[in-house]
Amino acid sequence: MNPVPSASRVGPFLVTSGVSGRDPLNGKFPETLDEQCAQMFASLRKILEIGGASPEDVLKITVWLKDRSQRAHVNKHWVAMFPDPHSRPARHTFANPLLDPPMLVQCDCFAVIAQPRGKQAEGLFHTVALRGCAANGSGNIEGVLLL
Repeated sequence: MNPVPSASRVGPFLVTSGVSGRDPLNGKFPETLDEQCAQMFASLRKILEIGGASPEDVLKITVWLKDRSQRAHVNKHWVAMFPDPHSRPARHTFANPLLDPPMLVQCDCFAVIAQPRGKQAEGLFHTVALRGCAANGSGNIEGVLLL
């Protein structure tokens, strides 16, 4: 297992590690950038949920693209995740031609959780299977999601 957590939460602050478009169920990358963007945002949403946050709590996202001229694919899924143009988080997009093939896109995120939602997790956590991941009564994360 990767020793780097998918995210870390201390108090109201949640910071992710790199979130890619890798399919967490089979460990493979989809072939197209559009599919990888869709999976990246789905994984980000799940990490936020496990950490007690939602897209509304996101303050900033940094995106790395193999080819920055392909930002339209990111924008399509960005607008779907953050539909209100008045409350979208800040975003910075960089070109990174050194992303390990076949990775085409990766992001990280900083969220500030203003209002607690349900059970919360605090500390370092590894997200392992998208299905069945939930915080248990002790505040620990159950399950593992390979991102």
